[in-house]
Amino acid sequence: METTRQRIAARLRAEPATASEIAVELSLPTPTVYEHLEHVSRSVGEDDEDEEFLVAPPTCRDCGFDGFDDPLNAPSRCPECKSERIDEPAFVIR
Repeated sequence: METTRQRIAARLRAEPATASEIAVELSLPTPTVYEHLEHVSRSVGEDDEDEEFLVAPPTCRDCGFDGFDDPLNAPSRCPECKSERIDEPAFVIR
């Protein structure tokens, strides 16, 4: 039986996903998925040095800003235009 983190890593090896998508698929709260993603990001590459944990950063739908401080988190508002229309970060393991 796989752990939650192993299931998340396997999902991200298959194709990119947001924390919300993973949360729905694994029946977990989204904040919990973000906690697991932090640990998964640190463990990737330990077993297979050719693997990378990649993040497509959150992006503001209104102004296009994507320079958020913490890409492993879903920001609530854009620091540039103050819009709350933010696309979630997407994650993948390649």
